[in-house]
Amino acid sequence: MEDRTLLQNIRRTPKLSTPALVSSKLIVIGIPIAEIVIGALYLQNCPIQRYIPIYLVVMGAFTLSLTLLSCLPGTQEPEDGGQTVISSICTAWNSIVSLFLFCWFIAGNVWIYSIYQPSYDPKAGAYCDKTLYLFAFWITSLVYILIGGFFVVGCCALICMSMCGRGGFGYGRQEDV
Repeated sequence: MEDRTLLQNIRRTPKLSTPALVSSKLIVIGIPIAEIVIGALYLQNCPIQRYIPIYLVVMGAFTLSLTLLSCLPGTQEPEDGGQTVISSICTAWNSIVSLFLFCWFIAGNVWIYSIYQPSYDPKAGAYCDKTLYLFAFWITSLVYILIGGFFVVGCCALICMSMCGRGGFGYGRQEDV
């Protein structure tokens, strides 16, 4: 019984206030909207790698759909820990789209980094618009920077926990042997 209560407490995340939730969602949807807009505006402006603008539009559209779907009230899990049919469908959809986005991100890496430092001059023939390429390059690089930052913070937290004598999950629990 104690394990079940512990698991329910672990799964329960603290609720954010409505203004904090709305402002965080607005910040989060800014990047996908920018990806869609820049990819659409420069759709024909990268003949050296024509998939880069398509990559931005698709990445932005699917990320935006995931973000907006998480805002719908019917997609949230009920307080009792069960799942409704709608929340189950949304969970499956989120999993499939997340897997697709991961694969699409890898493909985008190949398209972007394989032509690193393309010619930005349209007279060259094989060029890529500077705004389009640099936006795609830095958005992709930002993902790696954030992942690296999370690893560093996580490692520092683990080191601090071990130095302060704090254990991980279940530390200090008495179990019958």
